[in-house]
Parts: sequence; structure tokens; C-alpha cells
Amino acid sequence: MGVSQALLVYVFVSIHLGASQHFLRLRPSPSDHLPVPDLKEDPDPDFDPREPDLAERTLRKKLGSNFDPNFMSVGSPVSVNLSVQDTQSRQPGPMPNEIKKLDLSETPYGRRVKVGKKARRKFLQWLWTYTHCPVVYTWKDLGSRFWPRYIKEGNCFNERSCSFPEGMFCKPVKSITKTFLRWYCQGFLKQKYCTWIPVQYPIISECKCSC
Repeated sequence: MGVSQALLVYVFVSIHLGASQHFLRLRPSPSDHLPVPDLKEDPDPDFDPREPDLAERTLRKKLGSNFDPNFMSVGSPVSVNLSVQDTQSRQPGPMPNEIKKLDLSETPYGRRVKVGKKARRKFLQWLWTYTHCPVVYTWKDLGSRFWPRYIKEGNCFNERSCSFPEGMFCKPVKSITKTFLRWYCQGFLKQKYCTWIPVQYPIISECKCSC
């Protein structure tokens, strides 16, 4: 089974809060740091968007074709506090070539072993099922300073080791980015200027068994 190599670079949203000014910095970071950790926000409600700023029609127009209902939701999803598992991703799917091409008829020491076609097929299917790393999706509330507020975030299934013998675990190897709107304020308290700006939010899209 393969060991994951270099991981994709993603854009990580990092908020640096100061007493008089807010800065938003986009910083590249390796995708093995996914999912994105919770951001530390200034609790001052003066930096929250007001009701007129949350007009859905206006924000949908601003986000345009970047709105993806499969990964984002304006209102609270019914299962926001529950793990939403993509049943398709839990199925192993097509067997990778690295498993298909395994030679079960020869041991590491050169001794030949006779393996029937049916037994070989069943063993390889078991191996692929055992080492498969599905992406488990969970709805996450990003707070009122993001629009849409809810994102379906991916996590690697890690309830057990994915290798035999044990020792390896599922880790992210690919990610996709979705564009959200971020409420961004700068300036001094009563002279501050706030607006919605587009930001890239990375989501795990594929996991592999790795050291």
C-alpha cells in the first residue's frame, strides 16, 4: 500500500485581531493541517454584520456561481450537530492499481505460493476495503462573519488503523477550495469600514492510508 507523499497547499484563513484594527491574512499551509481549526474571533458585536448586511439576495449575487449548495448552507442544516457521512465515499470504489498488481504467488523470500483466482480476488477486495480511507463530512457553523454561515467539512475516517499490521492511519492527500464571503472590518471603532470580501476555504476531498 502506498504512503502519501507531499500534500497539496491550501489557503488558510488566519485572523489577527488588534485593539484598533483588524487584519485578514491569507497564508499558504500544507493540507495535512486540515480541517481548518476554529478561528479566534474578537467577541465585540460591533464587528458583526448587521441585519441589512445579511440580505440573502444581495449576498447570493455577490457570491455568484461560487455558491455550492452541496458544501454550504445559508440556514442551519437539520443535522448541523451530527456527523453527515457520505455513503458513497464509504464504499471502496474502483480498486487502485497498486493493489490490483500485487503478486500473491511469491513471498518476500522468493518462495512460490499457489493462489487460485477466486481466492486472490477475494483477498485483494478485503485488503482494499480494509485500507480504504473514506472522507466523513460534518456540517460546521462558521459564525455570522462568514456567508454562507454553514460549511460541510471533510475529515479522514480514523476510528481504527487502516493498515495490516496496524500502525498507519488515514490522512488527507487532496483538498478542494470553496469561496465564501468574509465580513472584514478595518479602521478605528466608530470610524471603521466593514464589507464582505471573498475568501478561499479548503475542504478535505481525499484521504489515504499513511504513516
